[in-house]
Order: sequence, then structure tokens, then C-alpha cells
Amino acid sequence: MEEEADTGVPSRVERKALQKAKILQRETERKIFRLVGKVLKKPESERSEEEAAVLLLHRGTVEELCKRQVRRNVLKRKQEEVFDEADELRSKVRRLAAAVKQAKHLVVYTGAGISTAASIPDYRGPNGVWTLLQKGRSISSSDLSKAEPTLTHMCVRMLHKEKLLQHVVSQNCDGLHLRSGLPRHALSELHGNMFIEVCTSCSPVKEYVRLFDVTERTSLHRHMTGRRCSHCGSELRDTIVHFGERGTLEQPLNWKGAAEAAETADVILCLGTSLKVLKKYACLWCMNKPASKRPKLYIVNLQWTPKDDLAALKINGKCDDVMRLLMEELHIQVPGYDRPKDPVFSLAVPLRQEEVDSHTREVIARLDVQEDCVPDSGEQAEEATAVQGGWFGRGYGKGRRKKKKKKDA
Repeated sequence: MEEEADTGVPSRVERKALQKAKILQRETERKIFRLVGKVLKKPESERSEEEAAVLLLHRGTVEELCKRQVRRNVLKRKQEEVFDEADELRSKVRRLAAAVKQAKHLVVYTGAGISTAASIPDYRGPNGVWTLLQKGRSISSSDLSKAEPTLTHMCVRMLHKEKLLQHVVSQNCDGLHLRSGLPRHALSELHGNMFIEVCTSCSPVKEYVRLFDVTERTSLHRHMTGRRCSHCGSELRDTIVHFGERGTLEQPLNWKGAAEAAETADVILCLGTSLKVLKKYACLWCMNKPASKRPKLYIVNLQWTPKDDLAALKINGKCDDVMRLLMEELHIQVPGYDRPKDPVFSLAVPLRQEEVDSHTREVIARLDVQEDCVPDSGEQAEEATAVQGGWFGRGYGKGRRKKKKKKDA
């Protein structure tokens, strides 16, 4: 004991006493926060003298709780969906149409909001994947191969065909831009494509486009699909970039094309994206240029985005509604999606005989054979019980871990 005193190192008893004191202090602070919070919930006219005295005694706690409430209110407002009135929407779309016509190099950034009309959930909307997980609710699964390009996808494709649009940068993994007929050279799928698996052992990287979702067995940091390269025999991997990962594949990510398009863009149109992820990619926003020389920004989204204050125009509307009006203003007819002409059929590499049973996901089929590929209702009910890996894998895992922690507590 004398040696511990000489060296200035606290004894075991002193350390335990210090830890206990900290625990008691934190518990006291929690009790004060709960007490003050309870008083603040009451209208001022209904507070007793004793409760008023509590607020005076703990002014610091009152200020902190008020700040927290302000932050909660701000966050709540940002999550609310806002719709422009019909007349205002038309007026804004006219301004957008004028910008599209005048643009020398238009680039479109797309997010999950353009695919909700295809029954694919977004992430941060009222019924989005992250929103539901934060509320402690489960998220159902569906086979995303059943989704088809929406009106917005077809409009984007027509804008490119009419030479009004130069490049599309998408955060979506659903492959719907490719299936709409948009040329691959005009597309950057920054977070991958669920229909594409690759062999990274081959040089150059060998790509296999499939007619089914290849991410059935994959998840965060686990990208091997279980199938093998027909050229070198190495195991294939998916192309998905999960939250917390860095994408390094040249295709389908096409970061080079995205950066070059952003560098030459004079107008950027953001469709259905919260921009909370895209804002972190400085190369997409020409941040190395003076503010006056950066491209003009037009945003179509129902919720707040971190770029709203920098936008030349913010349109609060559903992507399909806005794009329908835009194409009317531009006098461009938009064809519907025609499944037999889907480019994925000509790009797809068929499975080898030994790989036919390597997955259980539904295969995209032309209309004449589609009925043969529909699983029975029992299989569908079983699939809908939980999300199996794939590109919501990490979010689902986070939700489950949080639930377990609450139960253990």
C-alpha cells in the first residue's frame, strides 16, 4: 500500500470508490433530467410552486432539454413530406423545362425515390427501410426482380435519346436504368447493380449480367455469390457497395464517367434522392470551382435535402408526376416499358448446367414464359417473412442488433 501511495497510483479500493461515485452521479443526473422533463411537459399555468422552484434550481438542465426539443422538432420537419400545390408545381416544372432546354451539359442524379413507384422501398421516406428500423418495426422482403422501370426511368432514357441529357449518376442497385434502355456508357451505378456479378481475378474484370438478383447470399463485407468464372474458375462476387464500404470496381460503378460528367455539367437535376450520401462525394459537386461557376442545381424531392439552400429550384412533388409534366412541356412522347425489348435479355449470360440450382430468386422472363417462373404462394409467404442478405443486409442487421440490445436491457 505504501508503494502505491509513493508512486501516486490510486489503490484498487480508491478506483472502485471513484467508479461508484461516477455511477451514482450519472444516476442522479438522470433522475434530475426525468424530473425536469416531467415538469416541462405541463403547461406553465398548471405548475405548482414546488415544480417552478425545481426549474429555477436546475436551469442548466432546462436549457439542455429545450435545445434537445428544438433539435427533435427540426429533424421531424426535415422528415415530413411536402407537396407543392398543382398550380405551383406546374409553374416550377416550366422553369425546370426552360433550364433543360438551355443546358449544354445536363447530368441527372437519381436515388431510391424514383423507384418507389415500382414498389421498391426507399430509405428515409415515411415507410423507408431506415425509418422503419429506427421505429423498431420489421421490414418485409420482396423479390426486387419483379420490379419494372417506372415512368421516371423511361423519361430519363428519352431525355438522353433526345440529346438533352448527357449522363445519369444513380445510387440505386435495382438495375432499372439499364433495363429502361439507357446506354451503359451514359450511366454510373455508384452502389452497384443487383443483376451483375464479376470475376476480379480476370484482367480485365470479367462481367456476368444475370436475369435474377445475384445478392441472395451476399451482405456487408461478404460479396461472394457462390458461382464461378467460366474463364478462370475463380469465385464470382456481386457489385454492391454497402454503407461503410468503398466501391473500387470500374463497372458498373463508373466513377470516372460520373466525375467527368460532373466536371463539365452546367445543370444538375436531382431526382428522388435525399442527397445525404451523395453530398459527401465532393467530385460530384465541383467544389474545386468558385460558387459562381458551379452547375445550377435543381432538386425534385418530397423531403428536405442538405442541398436545398444551394438549389436554383426545389420542386416538392413525386418524381413520376414531375417528369410527366416536364415531358409535356418539352413535347416529348414517352413510351411505356416493353418487357420483351428489355436490354437485360441481350446482355445476360446464361448459367451453366451445374449452376442452375445456385439461387432461389425469381428469374426475369419475357411475357410469353413469365407464368412458368412464378413461385407458388407458399414460397412467396415464406420469402416475405424477412430480408435475406442482399443490399438491405446491413440495415436489417443493425435493426436486429438494436432490438436484441433493448430486450437484453
